[in-house]
Amino acid sequence: MPGVAEPVIDLVRRTTESVRVQTLRSTGAAVIAYVVATSTLSQPAPLTAPLTALLVVQVTLYATLTTGIRRVNAVVVGVLIASGFSSLVGLTWWSLGLTIFTSLIIGRLVRVNEFVPEVAISAMLVLGVAQVADTAWERVFETLIGAGVGLLFNLLFAPPVWVQSAGASIDGLAREMGEMLRDLGGDLGGRVTVDQAAERLHRARRIDHDIVAVDASLRQAEESLMLNPRVRQGLLYRVVLRTGLDTLEICAVVLRVLARTLTDLAKDRVDEPLFPADVASGLTELFGQLADAVESFSMLITTPVAASAEGAEARLADALTVSRTTRDRVADLLLAAVQDHPRKWQLHGALLAEVDRILDELDIEKRTERLGKELDRRSGEMHERHPRLLALRRRLDLVRRANQAQAAAGGR
Repeated sequence: MPGVAEPVIDLVRRTTESVRVQTLRSTGAAVIAYVVATSTLSQPAPLTAPLTALLVVQVTLYATLTTGIRRVNAVVVGVLIASGFSSLVGLTWWSLGLTIFTSLIIGRLVRVNEFVPEVAISAMLVLGVAQVADTAWERVFETLIGAGVGLLFNLLFAPPVWVQSAGASIDGLAREMGEMLRDLGGDLGGRVTVDQAAERLHRARRIDHDIVAVDASLRQAEESLMLNPRVRQGLLYRVVLRTGLDTLEICAVVLRVLARTLTDLAKDRVDEPLFPADVASGLTELFGQLADAVESFSMLITTPVAASAEGAEARLADALTVSRTTRDRVADLLLAAVQDHPRKWQLHGALLAEVDRILDELDIEKRTERLGKELDRRSGEMHERHPRLLALRRRLDLVRRANQAQAAAGGR
């Protein structure tokens, strides 16, 4: 995809932060919240403020904004519960148990969803640091201070984008699929036992579990791109990665069916090779070329971790061209083999159909068309949901371009 390389590669240069950076960010937000709380409130140890800041500063800015309200709600509810208990009975073993029990029940009633345990955690913290609370409102103010500091911290020091890790996960999946295609092709030169074919089939099925892990990594990357001020073309990056993973997932399903077809052939031809020598050689070559195509496609869609999108596209185009040529030659060989060896002829046709499906899914023109439609669809949804936000973004883009044009004119 020419034209996409530069902005995506530029994005990679800004994705070098690691978990250690996130640790420093969380620590900094908590300390700042504590300092602000001690300077504005009379509480001697306003630990609720750093606690809330620590919870609000999430890995991605999108997660901060979408879950921050529920987190603050959970902390406020816990603070109010603990303040009530501490003013009435103080801290004892039974009041602690009653506080936890009450917090968990009320947390579900106020619908803080996955943050129900944080209601009890907040209540225990307040009950422990202040057995007799002066007022519940000061604890609530601490919570609001922590939430405000955490949100501002993420706005001023935006979290990293996780495109690089998602791209590495997708690339690993593609390489695993490519390795399996080469192994399937390498087995065709001799007699394949049923156990060997079944092992390949189980291996193909295990790829589904890898796709689940890759999807989780991609969801984190998508969240890190959303609402992030460091990214100007977040929608483009999200669509490129998501549609690319969808294509690989379809190819993984076809690969599993391909392994199933070869297993059925192995069951039928127990004491003989699956194919004649010339057909087996052609299929081995074809499967190797399909593996190159899958890996080249991965390089194309993971341009944030690739050296050049244009080079990846050229490599994919070459791999698809060679694969289609070999596929046609293998089809003629299979037709001749079926005439001499008619048993299970339908499996030969299924084999070619599965190869055609993989080649069709990896087709560059089809991918370009799919990308265009998906971008139009998501842009339309964004316009319907947030028309004012979209209009403001367009105005800001126009202002930015005008400033760039003026700067360029002044430089001349």
